[in-house]
Amino acid sequence: MDIEKSIDSASKALEDKHFDVKGKMPSPFTIDLQNDLRRSLPFEDKRDLEEAQKGFIAAPPYKQIMAEAGNVAWDMGCYEFLLRGFDSVFDSIHPSLQRQAILNMAYGLYEVVPDRIYQVRGFDLANMTIVKGDTGWILFDVLTCKETAKAALDLVNEQLGQRPVIAVVYSHSHVDHYGGVRGVVDEADVKSGRVQIIAPVGFMEHAIAENVYSGNAMTRRAFFQYGLLLPRSPFGHVDQSIGKNTAAGRVGLIEPTRYIEQNLEELTIDGMHMVFQNTPGTEAPAEMNTYFPALKAFWAAENICGTIHNIYTLRGALVRDALEWSKKINEALYLFGQEAEVMFASHSWPRWGNDRVQEVMRVQRDAYAHLNNEVLHQANQGVTINEIHNVYKLPESLQQQWAAHSYHGSEEHNSRAVINRYLGYWDANPATLMPLSPSESAPLYVEMMGGAEKIMAKGQEWHNQGKYREAMEILNKLVYAQPHYQAAKDLLADVFEQIGYQKESPSVRNSFLAAAYELRNGFPNGITAQSIGPDTVRAMSTELLLDFIGIRVDSQKAAGMKFTINLYTPDNGEQFVVEMSNSTLTNIKGVQATQPDLTLTVNRSNLESVMGGGITFQALISSGQAKLEGNPTVLKQLQSLLVQFTPDFEIMPGTHPVKGTILPEQDIFNQTEPASSAGG
Repeated sequence: MDIEKSIDSASKALEDKHFDVKGKMPSPFTIDLQNDLRRSLPFEDKRDLEEAQKGFIAAPPYKQIMAEAGNVAWDMGCYEFLLRGFDSVFDSIHPSLQRQAILNMAYGLYEVVPDRIYQVRGFDLANMTIVKGDTGWILFDVLTCKETAKAALDLVNEQLGQRPVIAVVYSHSHVDHYGGVRGVVDEADVKSGRVQIIAPVGFMEHAIAENVYSGNAMTRRAFFQYGLLLPRSPFGHVDQSIGKNTAAGRVGLIEPTRYIEQNLEELTIDGMHMVFQNTPGTEAPAEMNTYFPALKAFWAAENICGTIHNIYTLRGALVRDALEWSKKINEALYLFGQEAEVMFASHSWPRWGNDRVQEVMRVQRDAYAHLNNEVLHQANQGVTINEIHNVYKLPESLQQQWAAHSYHGSEEHNSRAVINRYLGYWDANPATLMPLSPSESAPLYVEMMGGAEKIMAKGQEWHNQGKYREAMEILNKLVYAQPHYQAAKDLLADVFEQIGYQKESPSVRNSFLAAAYELRNGFPNGITAQSIGPDTVRAMSTELLLDFIGIRVDSQKAAGMKFTINLYTPDNGEQFVVEMSNSTLTNIKGVQATQPDLTLTVNRSNLESVMGGGITFQALISSGQAKLEGNPTVLKQLQSLLVQFTPDFEIMPGTHPVKGTILPEQDIFNQTEPASSAGG
């Protein structure tokens, strides 16, 4: 596929028309900044462009993939405005991001190692990698959803000849690397042993747990980081750095049949010898690289892509360890990188030739290590979490390396994350230890600044001078103080928009542009298609389920309530005590209370049906599949306390979403799917 080809004039018109009637064109200050970047960035280095196109075999005749639910699961066609090439100028897109967005337009089947390793790119956020064994395919990372994974495998079989899937490898515990498994294998074949599923140790725990406890908040925040409801446009969503976007189809999960438990572990499947390197605590809590010695081919999972990744992902997750990440890359460099002739990954494009492989590995190793070391160097001299993002810079030598650019992460939020990991959120000034909430402090600032009119005048002045961060500082106070003052929200949106245009990281760009959209228009009416499926819910441990029920309790309503429940699941022998006291629901595994108020006996397999919404707990009781001993009104008490979270809460003031509501009759054990971890 020629990703520099021209497209028709209809797409050209798109560049000149903003999708929002209140939207603004790039200001002269934004245009000047973009022009300076075009002169200073290393655009003469075109190796990524050549590598992204190398090995192209075929693209399908379609650009859209439909979901079983009837929505569009995937659409590459909506980004075709980017295909005008690198010489076209979009002043509303950071030049480096425009370059990355064009590189991620690769769409189709590609050869990585002749007659052995292939990739399907551009069918989802991640790549599907296909390894040719003696008799069938070994698939690495099977995309986010069933529909895109099936389409990718269909293209492979059509172009390369029909072969059975012998094994699936999940490189790590984020959903865009395993969610499409039901599109490529039948679970019956897995259970019979005809298909192996291989994953790093800890995969199942982390695939679920990372996204349950704060899943609703993560889903809402993803509207900003991933620009889920932003139109695809030069003024909106253009890329997600490691791919175009996340597919919206049916997510599945089949439990692995074999775990890689050692730091290094060798395995031969269908004649293909592989060396697995566990890399926990890097891009994911459970992740592994793979080396193919006979092919001198190194699979870097999501540890080495065409970007510096998130140390802190804006959707929300535990802060990662930049130093450990660097060390694991260094291990791979000395284990495999000394002889590897190709390096490929679950995102982006391969690098060929040993010199090139080592160059990119060293660049990314050094970028993560420098981030860790320099931030802590500054912190040990008194620079705080509220200052480091204005201080930290990559060294010039890394700034001139495309592989060191923070498309998925950003230097600003990653540098703050390093301090947060080691020192926490407090900057050691007592005044910031327990600050007023923004809605409480903002009116004080507005009063002291002389009122709304003066703030609006000064904010407009700074906006007109290109002093966007200064304008943001005071206008944000005004919007929090007067959340229904639409003129203030519109001006703050104008400021956010220009900042968004100027950002290299899509996550940061999307966050500013999505906030601008909501300030102008309120909470978006459209809700992205959800990937409804029972697999992820069934995979939740009973303890995790009980923990999350505790989070859902309305503690104020629970005041004064006390009860103890014994839960026993005889088919797997689990026992729990669930106790309500002091407005808090707790649980402990492996214990039974001597005098419980209620004892519930239900098979874990039946409980899973309730968790997935297939049956109610009351129906299990009525049918005799669940047994109650003691006071059954305890269940009603617990039901009356549970809040159903909905991802439509307000982030920017005055955008008027509907709040989460208490649903007293909701089934206790019914569980919505965890948040998506797609994109890391």
